Amino acid sequence: MGAEELQAAWELLKEAYQYQMAGEYDMAVDLYKRSLDLHPTAEAYTFLGWTYRFQGKIEDAIAECKKAIQLDPEFGNPYNDIGAYLIEKGDYDEAIPWLERALQSRRYESYHYPHYNLGRVYVAKELYVKACAHFEQALKLAPDYTLAKEALEKARRKVQ
Repeated sequence: MGAEELQAAWELLKEAYQYQMAGEYDMAVDLYKRSLDLHPTAEAYTFLGWTYRFQGKIEDAIAECKKAIQLDPEFGNPYNDIGAYLIEKGDYDEAIPWLERALQSRRYESYHYPHYNLGRVYVAKELYVKACAHFEQALKLAPDYTLAKEALEKARRKVQ
């Protein structure tokens, strides 16, 4: 696999992402798949999963994230995404190990997301002190993360 294929795959991934952000999910899926055909990357599998989630295909989203993990076990995004998808399904206990693994990943730039999602799990389980700790950690890492600020305020009211 040459550098040209890799470059072309990344260009398709970037194009797919633009379509995804514009809500053109079918086009995004097609472009992510073309990117993966040229040169599979954990990012393309993860973003394809994210697009499937927007289409309401949670099981397909989880499957794509698992492919990303097989390709690059140190990439944190798919672990967090699987955790978030399981939260959407109400599978809180099943989400915890995925989110904890995201926090242990070496190749990850957004550790505040799994902390926020763990906070969501603990709110659902009515473990508000634990939830607050994770929301606080998310805010330490990303002080302007509005969702974490709002969730922390709500969780703190439950503790008092």
